Amino acid sequence: MDLTKSALLTDLYQLNMLQAYLEQGETAEAVFEFFVRRLPARRGFLIAAGLEQALDFLQDFRFSREELDWLEASGRFSEAFLRKLEALRFTGDVEAMPEGQAFFANEPILRVTAPLAEAQLVESRLINILHYQTLVASKAARMRLAAPGKSLVDFGFRRAHGAEAGLMAARASYIAGFAGTATVLAGALFGIPLYGTMAHSFIETFDDEAAAFEAFARARPDGLILLIDTYDAEAAARKVVSLAPKLKAAGINVAGVRLDSGDLVALSRRVRRILDDGGLAGTIIFASGGLDEDDLHAFARQGAPIDGYGLGTSLTTSSDVPALDCVYKLEEYAGLARLKASPGKATWPGRKQVWRSFDADGRMVGDVLSLESDAQSGKPLLVPAMRAGRRLKPSPTLDEIRARAREDLERLPEPLRRLESGAAYPVEVAEPLRRLAKEVERRLGLAEKPA
Repeated sequence: MDLTKSALLTDLYQLNMLQAYLEQGETAEAVFEFFVRRLPARRGFLIAAGLEQALDFLQDFRFSREELDWLEASGRFSEAFLRKLEALRFTGDVEAMPEGQAFFANEPILRVTAPLAEAQLVESRLINILHYQTLVASKAARMRLAAPGKSLVDFGFRRAHGAEAGLMAARASYIAGFAGTATVLAGALFGIPLYGTMAHSFIETFDDEAAAFEAFARARPDGLILLIDTYDAEAAARKVVSLAPKLKAAGINVAGVRLDSGDLVALSRRVRRILDDGGLAGTIIFASGGLDEDDLHAFARQGAPIDGYGLGTSLTTSSDVPALDCVYKLEEYAGLARLKASPGKATWPGRKQVWRSFDADGRMVGDVLSLESDAQSGKPLLVPAMRAGRRLKPSPTLDEIRARAREDLERLPEPLRRLESGAAYPVEVAEPLRRLAKEVERRLGLAEKPA
C-alpha cells in the first residue's frame, strides 16, 4: 500500500456511514466546507497550505485490490458495499483559497461538491492534509514576521511527528518565507533549497577543534559554516580567525559560524567583535537551539548581530499552538442548506464565499462572509480548482505559492504584522447568510443560531 494515498487513510465511521447512505439510497449532491472555527489566542491570522496534496489525493482516490481484500477479510462490510467501493472515484468539484492566502475564523478555504459518498469519505484525509500544513505555515509566517531581513531555515525534521510531517513542514515553512530546509528529501521532492552545517559530534571526533574545522572546511568548502559552541564559543571564534588565512589561500571562504546554545544575544555580540577584529566582517552568525518567534522578536528588539536562524521543534510541532479547531462540515445536501446547531460548534449553512477589501495602500481592511450567490464588493478568495474530479489547470510552482504568501503577509494590517497580542481582523457575516441560517433553523424546528 502507498501509505500517503491509501483510501484506508480514514476513520471507521466514514465507512460505516457510507454503507448506510448507500443502503438508504442517499446519493444526492453534497457540499462540504473546510474551515477553522476560531483562531487560537496566539494566532491573529492563518496561512492556507496543503491544497496541492489535497488535490492529488482527490484526483488519485481509489481503493486498491489489496485494500478491498483487507476490508472483505475484516467481515465488517457487505459484499455489495465492497463492489461499490471498488468502482468509487472522486468525480466532484472543488473551490479553494490558493495556497499562501491569509485567512481567518469561519472562512472556508476549501469547498467540495460531489455525490454524498465521495464528499463524505474524503473528509478525514483532507482535514489531515490541510490542517497540518496550514498549522506549520501559520507558525512559520509568525517567525518570518518576527525576524525581518533574516535568513530562516527549517531544522525540524528530527522532531517532527513522523516522516510525512517532516516533509510537509519543510514545504509549508518554505511557502511562508523560509529560505530553505535541512531535510534532504524535501529538496529532492519539492526543489526547496538545502542548508546544512555540522554537528557537535564532528567536532568531538577530533582532539583538536581547529583541526576539526579545517578537515570539514576542506571536505565541504562551499557555503562553509562552522559550529563554534561545542566547548568555548569565543575561543573557537578566535580559532576560526586564525584558520581563515590558511583556508583563504586554498580558495575557501568562511561563510559563517553557528551558535547553538547559551545567551545568544550576548554571545553573538562577543563573537561578532572577534570576527570583525580578525578581518572576518563578512562572516555571518547563524543561530539555532530551541528557538521560536518570541526569541526572534526579542533578538530583533535587542539588536543581536545574528544573520539567520535554524528553527526546529517549535516549527514542526507548532509547540505553542499544536492544533487548530478545524472542521469539514456539510453545508448543503440534495439542494437544501444544512447546518449544525451544537452549542459552541454551530455552523453557517450553504455554499459560501469570502470577499476581501483593501485600503489605498493595498492593506487588508476587512472580509465579508456570505453566500456564494450574494455578490459583495471586494476580491473573492475561493476560486475553482477542480471540475469533475480533475484539476482545471497545472499546479503553480512552489515559488509562485511562496510569492503569494509574501504578498499577503505584506498586506496584513500592521498590528497583525507586529504579532500584537489581541490584534483582531474584522470578518463580517452578511445579512443574506444570516437570513438563510434562520430559515434553516425554522425548517428544522431549531431555535439556536450559528455563532
